[in-house]
Amino acid sequence: MNKHNILFIGLDTHKEFVEVAYIEDQRGAQAVHFGRVSSAKASIIKLARQFQSKYPEATLHFVYEAGPCGYWIYRLLTSLGHCCYVIAPSLIPKKPGEKVKTDKRDALKLAKLLKSEDLTAIYVPEPEDEAIRDLSRARETAMKGLKDAKYQLKALQLRNNINYRGTANWSLKHLRWLTELILPHPSQQIVLQEYLQTISERIARLKRLDNELEHHVKKWRYYPVIKAIQALRGVRLLVAAGVIAELGDLTRFDHPRKLMSYVGLVPSEHSSGGKRHVGAITKCGNGRARRLLVEGAHSYRYPAKISTEMQIRQEGLPKEIIDIAWQAQLRLCRRYQKLTYKGKHNNVVVTAIAREIIAYIWAISREVVLTNVNPKLRLSRVPA
Repeated sequence: MNKHNILFIGLDTHKEFVEVAYIEDQRGAQAVHFGRVSSAKASIIKLARQFQSKYPEATLHFVYEAGPCGYWIYRLLTSLGHCCYVIAPSLIPKKPGEKVKTDKRDALKLAKLLKSEDLTAIYVPEPEDEAIRDLSRARETAMKGLKDAKYQLKALQLRNNINYRGTANWSLKHLRWLTELILPHPSQQIVLQEYLQTISERIARLKRLDNELEHHVKKWRYYPVIKAIQALRGVRLLVAAGVIAELGDLTRFDHPRKLMSYVGLVPSEHSSGGKRHVGAITKCGNGRARRLLVEGAHSYRYPAKISTEMQIRQEGLPKEIIDIAWQAQLRLCRRYQKLTYKGKHNNVVVTAIAREIIAYIWAISREVVLTNVNPKLRLSRVPA
């Protein structure tokens, strides 16, 4: 048996099984279909041992697509000491005439593309980082559900020509006014009561998730970064926790422009010959982080100043971080006014500010030193 340096193994993962193919690190080598194995933990460990025994001198490089099955295969294989890559499905090269797609072909294709270095690996969060991200996303889902319930109730009022004469919607006074409404038909009254009950339940759910997120974030290893970036204007705890939970370690980007592109806040471009056309932002990458940044960018429409709340958030932070935050506020407030004076659309202005906010977040995160996680000491609950 020939000795090879690397063995490239493609995995097409599914809920119940995994399709496996491999190719040797040798010129002219052909990809080989290994077969189908169970997606249980023991089967994946056995698969790695089989390749180790067959190619004892080779380094195993596994690859599979990111999907709903999560990252447990990546964490399992890296804890065993093997190289593993999780690939973005949208960045896999595809031939225009390729019309046949099967699990076997996908596994063979992944192995061949990994060997030719034509795949783009994604960032895989640690289990505790993913847990905080799940909590942050659950909180966002609860907020969306609450907004939907409010829209449904307001639509019911609009259809029946019922208008609230107060000033603050969804205040305690407004909610008391809603409970006193009498609709003309008993069936509509039932609908109103159900909507009110749904809103009350979702408000309580959102409050519980807010409390849990605040509690668990303070125990998270990224909390020093979250505390530091709250020195920026428009970046409070929920925005800071959401951005870091979605993006993870920002120091893996060696330049802020790469982070801007990763979030999808850079303009698209189509240039050819002497013509150059710059379009809307690409909207690639993480949409949740992009939405949070745009939400925080609205606060820069006011003049630069240090409020009492911001001063409290900056207490105990190093002078370098506070200086970066003040520099960011001076620049972004001035830029907001300048772009508005030029007649730019408000959405364009806010997006431009959000693009620069992520650059300052990147700069502050580089001032905070964190400890790395050893993959072999990683704690994760993987199904047997």
